[in-house]
Amino acid sequence: MNRNRVFITGIGLVSPHGSDPNKVFDKIYRGESAIKMIRSGTAEFGSNVLLARTEFDPTGIISKPHQVFMDRVSQMAVVAAHHALENAGLLSDGTDLSSTAVYTGCSLGGSQTIQNAYKRYFSNIRVARPTTVPLIMPNAAAGHISMRHKLRGPSQNYSIACASSSTAIGEAFRAIRDGYQDRIVTGGTEAMLNDGSICSWEALTVLAKEHPEGAHASCRPFAKDRTGLVLGEGASILILESEAMVEKRNAEPLAEIVGFGSSSDAHNLTQPSAEGQVRAMRIAVNDAGIDSTKIGYINAHATGTGAGDKVEIDAIKLLFEDHAQNIAVSSTKSMHGHLLGAAGALEFAITVMALKNKQIPPTAHLKDRDPECDLDCVPFTGRSSPELDYALCNSFAFGGSNAVLIAKHV
Repeated sequence: MNRNRVFITGIGLVSPHGSDPNKVFDKIYRGESAIKMIRSGTAEFGSNVLLARTEFDPTGIISKPHQVFMDRVSQMAVVAAHHALENAGLLSDGTDLSSTAVYTGCSLGGSQTIQNAYKRYFSNIRVARPTTVPLIMPNAAAGHISMRHKLRGPSQNYSIACASSSTAIGEAFRAIRDGYQDRIVTGGTEAMLNDGSICSWEALTVLAKEHPEGAHASCRPFAKDRTGLVLGEGASILILESEAMVEKRNAEPLAEIVGFGSSSDAHNLTQPSAEGQVRAMRIAVNDAGIDSTKIGYINAHATGTGAGDKVEIDAIKLLFEDHAQNIAVSSTKSMHGHLLGAAGALEFAITVMALKNKQIPPTAHLKDRDPECDLDCVPFTGRSSPELDYALCNSFAFGGSNAVLIAKHV
C-alpha cells in the first residue's frame, strides 16, 4: 500500500505559558514554571490548590455573541485553531479549506457549564439554560472549529481521559497517511479547573502538595520527593498535511509524524501497567519503520505520582534495553501541569519544537532524583542536541489507554 508522508505545518497554543509557540518553548527550555497556588471555590467553601491556570481572553478572535454559545473549553480550542491555521499560512484570502477535517481530543467537555447547571438545579431553579447541552458536549470544540472556518471534512472528538488528544493526533496521522484526508486540524482542549472538578481530583489523593521552595516547584516528576500531579488547562492545535499538499502550496513543515501506537493495559482503571505501555511504544516504533536506537528524546507522560513515574521508566527500559541509558527523558508537566485531555497535544507540540530547534526540554526542579527513575531525566534546564532526529511522546490514561506518537526532524 502507498502511504503518504504526513507533516506538521502549524501550531496554535492557548497554554499556561502563553500562546506563541516559540516563546512557550523558550520558557519551558529555561525551566520556567507556570504553576501557582490558587483559591478554588469560595472563602467559606473551597480550598487552596496548586494549578497551572491559563491567562486567556478570546476577545478579538471570538465575538461576544458567539462566546455565549461556547464553554471555556471550546473558546480555548477555537482560539488555538485560529493561531494554528494562521501559523500554517492557511488564513490568507482565497485558501480553500472546505475539504479539511477536524479531529480533537477532550476528556470531559464543558466542565464549568456542568457545574453551573447543577448549581441552578440544587438552588431550586428547575429550568436549565437553553444553551446547556450544546455547551457541555465533548465534541463542541470540534464543531465550533469546523463551523468557524467552514471545514467540511469529518469532524470528530476522542474522549479517552489523558490519551484523548494524542489519540486524536494519531488517528489524524493515519487518516492522511492512508489517503482518506489531505489536511486535518487536530489536537486537544481541556478546561477543568472549576471547583467541582478540583474537589473530585482531591478525593483521588493524587494532587501535589506545595513544595518548600514554593508553589512553582511543586510538580516534581522523577524526583525522590514528588508528591503528585498539578492540574492545568489549555488547548493545543496542530495542522497536519500530506506531502502532496505541502508541496502544492510550498509550505515549510515543522516536523514529520512517522509513527503512532496505541494499546490497552487491560489491568486497572487508575493504576498503570508497564506491559501495556511497552506495547504502545513498540507499535509506534514499528509503525515508524525505524530501529528503536533512533529515538533520542522521550517527552514522558510522567505526572509526578509515586507509582506512575516509576512504571513509565520501567517500560522505557523494558522496550529500549541498553539504549534506554542513551535517551533523554523529560516531563514538561513539571512546568505546565497536567492538561488532561489536552496534555498529549501540548506535549507533542513541545516535542515538535524540540525537534525543530534541536533542543531538549527539561524536567524542572529535579534536584534529588528517585533512584528507581534512573534514566537521563534532563534536570532543571534544557540542553542542545544537534544529533536529535527522532522523538517519542507518551500519553498514558486512566482506563488503561495508551497512545504514543513519534516525530522526525525535517
